[in-house]
Amino acid sequence: MATCPPYPTRVHRHTHWWQRTWVRYGALITLLALSGLVILALVREQTGTQGFLVGLGLAVLPVPLLMAAFRWLDRVDPGPWRNLLFCFAWGACAAALIAIVANSFATRWIATATADPASADTLGATVIAPVVEESAKAAAVLLVFLFRRRDFTGIVDGVVVAGVTATGFAFTENILYLGTAFGTDQLTGDSGFASVTAATFFVRVVMSPFAHPLFTVLTGIGFGVAALSTGRHRLRRALLPLAGLLLAMGMHALWNGSAAFGEYGFFAVYAAFMVPSFGLLTWLVIWTRQRELGTVRAELPAYVMAGWLTPAEPYALGSMRARRIARQYARRHAGKEGARAVARYEACATSVAFLRQRGRRGRAGADFAARERALLDVLWHLRDLARPALDHAARATAPPPVPVRMPVAVPPWAYPYGGTPGAYGLRTAPGPYAPQAPYTTQAPHNPYAPPAVPPYAPSYHPYAPPGPHRP
Repeated sequence: MATCPPYPTRVHRHTHWWQRTWVRYGALITLLALSGLVILALVREQTGTQGFLVGLGLAVLPVPLLMAAFRWLDRVDPGPWRNLLFCFAWGACAAALIAIVANSFATRWIATATADPASADTLGATVIAPVVEESAKAAAVLLVFLFRRRDFTGIVDGVVVAGVTATGFAFTENILYLGTAFGTDQLTGDSGFASVTAATFFVRVVMSPFAHPLFTVLTGIGFGVAALSTGRHRLRRALLPLAGLLLAMGMHALWNGSAAFGEYGFFAVYAAFMVPSFGLLTWLVIWTRQRELGTVRAELPAYVMAGWLTPAEPYALGSMRARRIARQYARRHAGKEGARAVARYEACATSVAFLRQRGRRGRAGADFAARERALLDVLWHLRDLARPALDHAARATAPPPVPVRMPVAVPPWAYPYGGTPGAYGLRTAPGPYAPQAPYTTQAPHNPYAPPAVPPYAPSYHPYAPPGPHRP
């Protein structure tokens, strides 16, 4: 727990104009806006106005599903929406612009140097494009990792940031490919399922909408593991993101080069590598999310003993089902404002749990006490709206009580071969191999009982809330 004063003295320092927040935000928004305008003009020039509109209408279809999936993964400790908006805009505008310009320049240079345009296109697709595109997308993950460190705390955050960035990149790339295919169909007169547009839509939107997110997620996992490393492992923190980026480039190159493996090379790579990799990464992320819920259940009991939380709250906050029931209960009884208050209470309690875990591991930073106090103050102000809903959710999701078998009186003649009656009528034979009673006299587990305080928790919380236990 924090031991320094809750409101540390603020040191006023002179900041230059380029260090001010509004200047940085303005420069970033201007950069993304200019990139968006340039990429819009380039795509429209290559596809035409009609092809651009058709490509835009088809490319937007998988975006809500992918965004909802990544947001669902981030429900335990949701990050701010501004980070996700920045990542999507970076992928759709800045990363796409870098990829188009760099890939075109590299392909032309190789074609001029080798005088073989066909080989230049193959080399550009299998070597140049993976390196350029994954590096451009990884830049967004790096920026969030460096400048939004509080919101980047583990593997799930890395997966979400990388996946949203790749979703934006795939959105722009699909507009280009689908719009170009539509222009080809207009020249050849093809339509329906036999058209190039239908084939491109099936491959890029139906079969592999997760391709770009899958590649970049490997980079995000590298940054996420680096975020979990302590300050003593500086070499590991530098090498893990680089290893993730190299894996992303390799899988991207394998995917782009699948067409060179023969007529069925695409389907072979899709079945042998893409689908298993997608399943493995999905399992990894869900398993990591369950570990985060376990962290919430393990860290919050210390605040129960300090009086900040009720005994039922760690159990309710450590279950996604209980959280959902609490928000629904608050919406029925207090409207949308109550549901938003419960959601904010859940997010702040989760942040407190993660902050305490990082503090025990030496990764919380010098402002640990101030951040802890700020989060606890939010919880204290929202307690009147959130606690009834969480108590209801804890009761609704509590496991059923375990029945206790009562002892039965057994007459002495039931033991003709000697021995003494043991617990619950079981005969206890002498010797080291005496059978043990299958039931015990312990009471069933009560999920609302105050949990045991971890050994690292202090006996007195310096920021215990006001009440009868505080003088």
